Amino acid sequence: MSRPSAPLQPRRTLPRMCRNITELRGLEPPATRDEIDAAARQFIRKVSGIPRPGLAVADALEAAAMEVAAITEQLLFGLPARKQPPKTVPPLRRPEVRARLGLQPAIS
Repeated sequence: MSRPSAPLQPRRTLPRMCRNITELRGLEPPATRDEIDAAARQFIRKVSGIPRPGLAVADALEAAAMEVAAITEQLLFGLPARKQPPKTVPPLRRPEVRARLGLQPAIS
């Protein structure tokens, strides 16, 4: 006799991981490698459930992010142009984010 399956429970979200992955296709100027790398790192942190990687897993997560970034770069290059740009600006194009990260202002 099989046991009835438990009812589906709503998914629980992890704290500090509510940011969305930024759309990169259709940006003008096109997405930079830094923007693609940042989106790949965010994706890896999201799917791994590790928002702030420690030393024990940092190398593995960075390697995975660089693989995702390379594939993303190929994907963006191979897709047709968008009719409209994305609705949001990638974080690395926002002055307040660049200042917080200690980066130079973006070149317009």
